[in-house]
Amino acid sequence: MSELRSRALLAKLVGFATVSRDSNLGLIEFVGDHLHSLGVACELIYNRERTKANLLASIGPAVAGGVVLSGHTDVVPVDGQAWTVEPFCLSEADGKLFGRGTADMKGFIASVLAAVPMFLAADLRRPVHLALSYDEEVGCLGVRSLLEILPQRIVAPALCLIGEPTELTPVLGHKGKLAMRCHVRGAACHSAYAPSGVNAIAQAARLIGRLDEIGATLAEPSLRDERFDPAYSTVQVGVIEGGTALNIVPADCRFDFEIRALPDFAPQAVVDELQQYAQSSLLPAMQAVQPDTSIQFEPLSAYPGLATSADSPAARLLAQLCGSDAFSTVAFGTEGGLFDQAGIPAVVCGPGSMEQGHKPDEFVSVEQMAACDRLMDRLADWLCE
Repeated sequence: MSELRSRALLAKLVGFATVSRDSNLGLIEFVGDHLHSLGVACELIYNRERTKANLLASIGPAVAGGVVLSGHTDVVPVDGQAWTVEPFCLSEADGKLFGRGTADMKGFIASVLAAVPMFLAADLRRPVHLALSYDEEVGCLGVRSLLEILPQRIVAPALCLIGEPTELTPVLGHKGKLAMRCHVRGAACHSAYAPSGVNAIAQAARLIGRLDEIGATLAEPSLRDERFDPAYSTVQVGVIEGGTALNIVPADCRFDFEIRALPDFAPQAVVDELQQYAQSSLLPAMQAVQPDTSIQFEPLSAYPGLATSADSPAARLLAQLCGSDAFSTVAFGTEGGLFDQAGIPAVVCGPGSMEQGHKPDEFVSVEQMAACDRLMDRLADWLCE
């Protein structure tokens, strides 16, 4: 086994199966007990059912200019994945630490927790804040209640470091996301008399076709931002359900779609355009056959994009901590946009790669974890300056 400051804590964290559909309280209570054993007070912010919680803790003086270290505790499921190792038990081979969440993103949390004794021993002139959330993987849901109380708990931080896996390269931006559900209510009849009904699947297909057309316009050169990959906002349909039997004109169909939006693009514009198409081009003909037919849209989840300026103090601090100002962006979303909206400059940097995230045999390398531990050392030095 490797000599690694954060390894034992990573093993503990991976051992909690904090899939988003389940509770994260076992992990959160473990972290709370660990911090209390070191003399660090923490606060738990529960969901309404008290089955999940965020955690907030601070070390150092209650002054402005500190750093928030942010990580989500939930992980994606392992169902149907061909794991060759036990997903919720840390294992090591060939310099890699395997287990669900090692990369996304319990590796970062373990490194932060392992650095707490060092933060406590240091002569901090600025504070470090630990912010752990739940339900990030299902729409950045849990962190919102933490952000609501944050202004009453801590003085304006200089930076929030989101420890998502970037191979410890400094990241200043990512796209936002809006997820929607469209429900088409048609009118059923025997398929032999199809014109007497309203085929909900056919109408949904027209809406999906229109979405593809809208998506194509978003790739126009004037709307591109080459810092991102792909360099434009995208639209895609991921789920569709409808119909009961081949000889029945389907009365219902629903589909879920998402917009991955560049930070300066409002994804609601796509929904508005699709709704206008439904109202003007589809519903009149549908309701001429059956007046109570309808097309309804329902938001599922959303989070904003992030675009921190490379000239900002937050970016300069991140470059100092990483030893690099080769700033980049990532394709996946984070809680960073929500911190930024709350007035806390956000950046993204953490151990591991999202190339391993969400996959069977997820791993983070020992080398990356050791490098993240060293980043915590540099952070402590900066907080003491």
